[in-house]
Amino acid sequence: MASLGFCCPTNSFLFSRSSLVNHRSNLQTRFIVSSSTSSSELVTQSAVSGSTERPRTSLGLKNLTEIFWVDVHCAEGRPLNVGLQEPVTVGCSRLEKVENVAVRVELSNGCVGWGEVSVVPWVNWNQATALEEVRKACEFLSQGSPVTLNLVLHQISEMFPGSEFASVRRGAALECLRPSIEGIVFVGILSSIYREKSKEVYGSESVSIGENMICTLTKEVPVRAGLEMALVDAVANSIDVPLWRLFGGVSDSLSTAATIPTTSSAKAFDLAAKYYKLGFKTLEIKLGRNLNADIEVLQAVRAAHPHCLFILDANEGYTSKEAIEVLHKLNEKGVIPTVFEQPVHRDEWRGLGDVSNVARHKYGVSVAADESCRDLTDIKKLMEENLVDVINIKLSKFGVLGVLEIVEMVKKSGLELMIDSVAETRLATGVAGHLAAGLGCFRYVNISAPSLLSEDPVVGGYEGTITLIPNPYLDSYVIWSLIYIWTSAGSKYKFVNSRGQGGFLKWDIFSW
Repeated sequence: MASLGFCCPTNSFLFSRSSLVNHRSNLQTRFIVSSSTSSSELVTQSAVSGSTERPRTSLGLKNLTEIFWVDVHCAEGRPLNVGLQEPVTVGCSRLEKVENVAVRVELSNGCVGWGEVSVVPWVNWNQATALEEVRKACEFLSQGSPVTLNLVLHQISEMFPGSEFASVRRGAALECLRPSIEGIVFVGILSSIYREKSKEVYGSESVSIGENMICTLTKEVPVRAGLEMALVDAVANSIDVPLWRLFGGVSDSLSTAATIPTTSSAKAFDLAAKYYKLGFKTLEIKLGRNLNADIEVLQAVRAAHPHCLFILDANEGYTSKEAIEVLHKLNEKGVIPTVFEQPVHRDEWRGLGDVSNVARHKYGVSVAADESCRDLTDIKKLMEENLVDVINIKLSKFGVLGVLEIVEMVKKSGLELMIDSVAETRLATGVAGHLAAGLGCFRYVNISAPSLLSEDPVVGGYEGTITLIPNPYLDSYVIWSLIYIWTSAGSKYKFVNSRGQGGFLKWDIFSW
């Protein structure tokens, strides 16, 4: 059974493997993405023949996903282990190395999609448990019958619901991949599984959402995100469309900030100096350990990169009083951040609002919520109570479909959007970059996480030269002790691949 097909009301057909090449060629010339019209649509256009009399017929994305068939030939997950040059703090976890899971989905037409499951250790959650969940999902995909794209995505969302669906009750309607005015986008699928999940975990159908529930559900989201990445990538490859075009087509390039992890002032100075030479104009600096030490790090970064813009990420490290004191001291030294991210604990709503009021009205600084954005209920609260100016979202936290649903919601509120990455390779940040470029609505972008890795396992992807920078904190100058930057101008990412996300792993040579 081939993997690319269209089901019509009166008759259905699937492309045979032998004729797939010709059909894919026809698809490439007949289907183009229109992002200049007010309603995003996939436009059906006659083959170029000189005739202008044949009408152009619109195919909304929702209709396309209902008639586009997916037949998975094989799916697999494997460990994706990469060293870090410096430990990285993700939320309350400190990572010494990346131990993620790579997902490969191959359709029966031979097209392959890639995804990445970001693994941040929890209680009873690590790479081994993530691999087991991926194995179950891949087995399900490989053994399943051909189904429409929206159905397989719905099946994945039911297997790995995630905390953003925690407030959804039985009978909630599904909103399956509808068009938006920004271009063709995938919009999140709502799933009515909360009560069943609550009963399974807690023995009742209605419980308050506390930390235990959040942890139980949140750890599933990266698995769903990796599977969604791989499926969407495989489908995009099938119809010869790059992901940035599929997500909206606004742009094929973007600029990203670079991250300076929690470190000493001396090392922060060296990293800032290198990012300055590479052309990065915005630096995201991890803070929140100690007020005086944080001030020293910021002064060192400013000395090395005098004209850079700052995003300060406190990772919940301050009280509201301390956060306001940081802003006051920085103002005295003439160092004004552009964004102050998650200054207080995720549940300190009143303190978050107090910091935001002082930041925006006294210092002209925007405050962003990251860890406080755990589900749709949190995001609605942040918007309705005007607690922050920026919503930071990650693919690993909400999944591809969840992110796109949140984007539509936040855009209507008038708040700014930021997309960020955790400890990930270019498999994940490539999808995030395509999404951000295609939608064109993110004010702040930081997908530079791969530059913190000790090596790059991904083949292809972003355009540009590979700049190898000796790591001053490692004695060896062999290839795995270098920082990789995959863009021609440091902060500029350009996606030149003709279809999908463009990056992949070599299964046969990668060391597991």
